[in-house]
Amino acid sequence: MRVPRLVGLMAVDARETARAQGLLLTAPDRPELALVVVDYVVRQYPQPGAEVPRDSMVYVWFDFGPGEGGGGVHEPRIPRPPRGGLQRELDQPGDPHMVLSSP
Repeated sequence: MRVPRLVGLMAVDARETARAQGLLLTAPDRPELALVVVDYVVRQYPQPGAEVPRDSMVYVWFDFGPGEGGGGVHEPRIPRPPRGGLQRELDQPGDPHMVLSSP
């Protein structure tokens, strides 16, 4: 049988999909997998489409590991933005009353 795509599914849907395919589901980052409902699967092993025997274990993760992406913390930014606030864009030098003629 082929492993279904579980990435992007909520935990409750991933459990039901795996069960319907005759597969067992486990989550190394969530030992209480039976209680997880609305977290989304972000990674799985084996990959979708892999051929496995019935009653095989499929591993799913609900959090990205270190260095794998995800939201993360974005502040404080290093290097810090320059001090002095916003600067307005200045007009190009020249006579502001000059009229452009059309050909």
